[in-house]
Amino acid sequence: MTDVPMTARTAASAGATSAGTVGEVLSGHLTAQAGAFLRALPQAVGEAGSRPGERSVAAGSGAAGTAELLRCVRRIGGALHTFAAAFDCGWAEETRTELRWLLDLLAQEPAYLRRSVRLLAALDSLSETDPAGPGMLAGHTGAPKARALLERQLTLARTRAHTALLQELRSARLHALADRMTLLASDVPLLPSAVAQDGEVLLPQAAAALTALTAGAHQLPLLRAATPYGGEGLHRLGAPQAPQPLLPSARGPESPVRPAARAQGVDADTVVAADDAPWHRVRILVKRARYALEVCGAPSEELDLLDRTLDRHQEAADAAVTVATAARTPRITPATAYVLGVVHADQRLEVEAARYAFGRQWPNLPHHGWHEWATA
Repeated sequence: MTDVPMTARTAASAGATSAGTVGEVLSGHLTAQAGAFLRALPQAVGEAGSRPGERSVAAGSGAAGTAELLRCVRRIGGALHTFAAAFDCGWAEETRTELRWLLDLLAQEPAYLRRSVRLLAALDSLSETDPAGPGMLAGHTGAPKARALLERQLTLARTRAHTALLQELRSARLHALADRMTLLASDVPLLPSAVAQDGEVLLPQAAAALTALTAGAHQLPLLRAATPYGGEGLHRLGAPQAPQPLLPSARGPESPVRPAARAQGVDADTVVAADDAPWHRVRILVKRARYALEVCGAPSEELDLLDRTLDRHQEAADAAVTVATAARTPRITPATAYVLGVVHADQRLEVEAARYAFGRQWPNLPHHGWHEWATA
């Protein structure tokens, strides 16, 4: 990849940070996010008070309060992480710990809902016949049982997550976090030494988040992910395929974890988890970089796109794990296990498709110019 400077738009908007002091920039951002948190909290609690089955699967507005609360939690936590030097270390760490707890708590039930929609839609697509041709599982006797098994297990997991959420929403811990956000909405506890500093000192800290993202992306096996996968062949066996040019393989040598895992007898789940882990870490780094640029007044559409791509990657990887777990259910028939195996393969193809998309998007990101505006 060649060095590409930041665009004039991004560099100019990044300069907006220097128009105020650290206190003005961080206080303005965090008070706004804390205020939004407090407004979304009652709505999210009301949504959680409904039974899981009453929510609309198709309508995203059915959980708007929860979605907004998650958005605020991520941005407050991201700002406290990236710009930690401006806050009391103990307070910032405690607040981030509580925000992570709430994030994990709130995210579970929507994640199970999305996973259920994803997997059942994939299985239905694989099982149906339309003008494009029959799906790989069209007419297969194991498809109805596999669908019922997935639906039952995901509904149970979602119900358990919902019950846990209801219990914690009444806890003293959540009330304490809400009190903390109330204080944050009116008075951001910045260090006295940081309040009056010029806003430009925030730029190197944002650049550090971008540098961490670059380092994480360089650890990804992008060469292995450089070849697109023909996943449509699973869904439509009769669909005509356009001729593809013959290209040399770009997958590169096998990942070193695989032969080592075979030699040590490590199970397949461990190998797959190790293969997914660096991608999941980069997803977190993308989010931190996005939130840092938002604080600096320099939002990046490129990072937004990368974030969506890696969200797809995570969703597909988690769905594949769910299917693999379902396939280990005792006493299921071979036909059911076969169908689950096909759905698992379909989700792993989605993982590869997301990696391919990331590999195409990343070189176009003007990340090599970040240090220029951050240190100007």
